[in-house]
Amino acid sequence: MRMNYPKAAPEVYKAMLAVEAALHASSVEIGLLHLVKLRASQINGCAFCIDMHWKDARAIGETEIRLYSLDAWRESPFYSEKERAALEWTEALTLVSQTHAPDDAFEEVRKHFDEKQTAELSWAISLINAWNRIAIGFRATPGVYQAKKPS
Repeated sequence: MRMNYPKAAPEVYKAMLAVEAALHASSVEIGLLHLVKLRASQINGCAFCIDMHWKDARAIGETEIRLYSLDAWRESPFYSEKERAALEWTEALTLVSQTHAPDDAFEEVRKHFDEKQTAELSWAISLINAWNRIAIGFRATPGVYQAKKPS
């Protein structure tokens, strides 16, 4: 790792963790949050976050086939319409410089999520993109993360 970023800026790190905790307590299902985080991390090429969210998803019972197929979700029969809308919105926001968050992607999300959930989902996508940039930039080491057992 290039540096210990939590130690270098502990107030900011704690604030990021507080947003993470708020999202985990949100009305968006935890399993869907992990799928969204994993998909954004795949797009960004963040090995640390891919490892983390794969393990977290498995710890709450997500199936291997859905995780293996995630980068081909459009061609896979394993995801609900709601999950597909969330994954499409994840890609739109993660690749925002290319997509500019198209209206059709937003309209599809709004079919499945109320206003609060849409905001929470969008915050989750934004946060994982921030985490990806920190983990990649500071070379966080993949493979060391251990998933916590769900309570």
